[in-house]
Amino acid sequence: MAEITHARVLKIALPIVLSNATIPILGAVDTAVVGQIGLPAPIGAVGIGAVILSSLYWIFGFLRMGTTGLVSQAHGTGDTGEVSAGLMRALIIAGIAGLSLIVLQIPLFWAAFQLAPASDEVERLARDYLQIRIWGAPLTISLYAFTGWLIALERTRGVLLLQVTMNALNVGLDLFFVLGLGWGVQGVAGATLISEISGVVLALWLCRAAFVNGLWRARAIFDRVKLATMARVNTDIMLRSILLQASFTSFLFLGAGQGDVTLAANQVLLQFLQITAFALDGFAFSAESLVGQAVGAHSAARLRRASIVSSQWGIGGALALGAVFLLAGPAIIDLMTTAPNVRIEARNYLIWIAAAPLIGGPAWMLDGIFIGATLTREMRNAMVISVAIYTAALFVLIPLFGNHGLWAGLMILNATRGLTMARLYPRAEAKAAAG
Repeated sequence: MAEITHARVLKIALPIVLSNATIPILGAVDTAVVGQIGLPAPIGAVGIGAVILSSLYWIFGFLRMGTTGLVSQAHGTGDTGEVSAGLMRALIIAGIAGLSLIVLQIPLFWAAFQLAPASDEVERLARDYLQIRIWGAPLTISLYAFTGWLIALERTRGVLLLQVTMNALNVGLDLFFVLGLGWGVQGVAGATLISEISGVVLALWLCRAAFVNGLWRARAIFDRVKLATMARVNTDIMLRSILLQASFTSFLFLGAGQGDVTLAANQVLLQFLQITAFALDGFAFSAESLVGQAVGAHSAARLRRASIVSSQWGIGGALALGAVFLLAGPAIIDLMTTAPNVRIEARNYLIWIAAAPLIGGPAWMLDGIFIGATLTREMRNAMVISVAIYTAALFVLIPLFGNHGLWAGLMILNATRGLTMARLYPRAEAKAAAG
């Protein structure tokens, strides 16, 4: 098995960083294109429709992480049949999940509009958008599985190719359908659906090695022990992710209680955290792949090496981001908003954003290590402890320090996640050694 070097980590990580950089572009183009219609309702409809679908699809994001962890371990063991079967199981789950969303679309969309009511015009247009895009549910969810499989095998250039191809096609079709043919919101939805179909076709080609041997067939796919392991891993990841998302949602809701200007400033500053996550994902993903392979190879030494080298780049990236945010933060804020009062308010909390990458960096990297080692129960339990401490901190800090207390609570959440998982890290090496 190849040596774990800095060059190998970068070969895995950099395509993910570049891939992530294309994601915000698509949302901006969708908004800009539909904005050319000259009416506010279509913009709102595309925005709310995209949020509803991304929230539904996000529930199944565990397929990406679970597939990476389990397949990378099979790859490290040299079990090519299980490498293929791991993808097949994930695709079956994606298909069932996507078809379920299609069947349940009427009550799901009704519930979504009850939670986020909109004007009659916006809701009508949003339903038009949703009724087209929902047919891509099995495809979108299956892309989590394909992406996880490619990362597990260190084929992240394929992930980059997949993301760039889908986004480029989506942008081109947006321009043609909306500006050329005048299809409006339905054109945006149709462009996205076609790009999803094309993405799955490309993913099938990129992952064609999983289909060429006969080792993945029914007996291997429906192995009871493997299915039970997959169910446990994915359930733990889903619960952990729900807790994490609930924490960020509570942050937004509590920020709303600080006033409109503070809420707007917080929203601007959260984009910095989004940038941090996109930048550090590549190094966390490299840890997932290399740690998983080390567990499969029964090598605690390789696991330690993978953890150290990936984390060196991750923490280095976090330090660099913190410095950029500290020095260039005011200029970035000015690009994001022209409102003078929001600019001033955002600057008041910039110190938290500068500290956030360094405070949260260890948690991001340990997430990758634990996913690769499939220590998902430990991840889940660490998140439960962290959320409990975060909740207690908010009760104390917000009455004393207002929005500064809210940001301090978020830093405490990430710091606690890192500390609790760091304490459990020896279990990863023990798992690799035990085999």
